[in-house]
Amino acid sequence: MVRESTDVQPSDSMGFRYLDRIATEDNIRSFLELADLAAGAGSSAQNVFLLSHRLRGSIPMQLCRKRLGRDPQAQALIDSRRLCGPYDSAALRALPKGSLGHTYATILETLGYDINFFPEPAFYNNLESDADYINYRVYATHDLHHILTGFSLDNFGELGVISVSVAQFSHPGLMFTDLMALLLQWLRSDTPIDELETPEEQARTAAYAFGRISQGLEMGLAARPLFPVLWEEQMHRNLDELRAELGIEAVREGPWSWHADPRLQTALAG
Repeated sequence: MVRESTDVQPSDSMGFRYLDRIATEDNIRSFLELADLAAGAGSSAQNVFLLSHRLRGSIPMQLCRKRLGRDPQAQALIDSRRLCGPYDSAALRALPKGSLGHTYATILETLGYDINFFPEPAFYNNLESDADYINYRVYATHDLHHILTGFSLDNFGELGVISVSVAQFSHPGLMFTDLMALLLQWLRSDTPIDELETPEEQARTAAYAFGRISQGLEMGLAARPLFPVLWEEQMHRNLDELRAELGIEAVREGPWSWHADPRLQTALAG
């Protein structure tokens, strides 16, 4: 079909003018810096901490702050700047089997993870602003969210658990990680997921990423607010009873669930 010529250039159209305003050199540079941090999150958790630190003054953080501020308990916790941990792994393991604390300490010890692996307040400007405290608490409680939700503590379950916080209060660092993971997997995926045999291969597809993100978002929307829960006061509680109280239907099957890991189940039963 032959199109008649027009004097209107593409850059003159409303859509392209909008893109011109968004895709400024500064915006692109900032995006690429954040994308670089998100892309390296799989090799170092420090990248995720830095990513959220960079976003503490952003418009998305303002949205996050506003959503949390609508919850009186969350607001009170932010105002108090209450610290998390440090956790005594041996004391937690001594709690009854099936409790949150025993499960938490046993799983992290079995995996060889440091139960206190999260940045100190000094990393977050000594919790000077509300945004700094929000970032601090999100990462100080992150591994507990893995235990609560059932999502595995590796790359298979990571997108699921961070999406719970995205659903509940739009945390910008975790939101950006979700978006970048989906984008990067989409760019790398050249084989339908049903043609891939191993979980490792499937986890590198956009379909897998979308599935875990959706699963976490649905869980977060269905649950009671998790940000203001004082986990130190819940460590003695039976995990299944606590989940029921908080409206969490934990994932128990698939490579993205720690419940499906025989090594962890053996340790918990020991």
